[in-house]
Amino acid sequence: MAETGARAVALVLHDVAPATWPLFEDFVAAVAGLGDIPLTLLVVPDFHGQGRLDSQPAFVKIMHQRLARGDELVLHGYYHDDPGPVPLRLPEYFMRRIYTHEGEFFRLDGDIARERLEQGLALFHRFDWPVQGFVPPAWLLGQQARAALQSLPFSYTSSLAGLIRLPDFTVVPAPSLVWSSRSSWRRGLSLLWNRRRLASQSDAGLLRIGVHPVDMQYPGVRQYMLKILQTLLLTRMPLTKQQWLAQRA
Repeated sequence: MAETGARAVALVLHDVAPATWPLFEDFVAAVAGLGDIPLTLLVVPDFHGQGRLDSQPAFVKIMHQRLARGDELVLHGYYHDDPGPVPLRLPEYFMRRIYTHEGEFFRLDGDIARERLEQGLALFHRFDWPVQGFVPPAWLLGQQARAALQSLPFSYTSSLAGLIRLPDFTVVPAPSLVWSSRSSWRRGLSLLWNRRRLASQSDAGLLRIGVHPVDMQYPGVRQYMLKILQTLLLTRMPLTKQQWLAQRA
């Protein structure tokens, strides 16, 4: 693996929750076979309203074990769902029903956004989980949610293009390789997109590999991610997002 101070790679698991963790387990075991690689785990407090984490002691125990290994836990929305009615305006319809159905913090009222953020923080604190980052589902953060986030004790958030220091929203470029696996045509386009992105961003200080539960259902996607990770580890240091930001402080 690359030495400390070299360029870095962060392996980021999205939508981590009791219902999704079984999908990740084989992949996480395969990653462990490549070496001592810390993971950045984006944890959802009440995934799709299926039950808060404090009612899931087995999952909470697993997250404590991951922290002890050196992983980072990040608050990732609260419900990770966007069930509300969508206006007929095309741009909003595209973002909330074609790009994703889970952009929870895209159109939230500021008071509701702050309440969910505070509830998520309280849950993490109850478990004694250190938390520096908040990542909105699908990286969608509306203006009112942005203002709410700015007033709370997070040190960073993320977008597709990079990490964003808080509270001043300073963007630190850190491209993400990510798949859209919901259909065969999306997977095909994702393969081409990731190849081009990897080639064009090879000099980036940090490259992120974003993994979603749905990706784990397709062996070809899983193998591609493992292969890319193994290749990047030849020249890059594996770090969590917070570890990499701390090096740049």
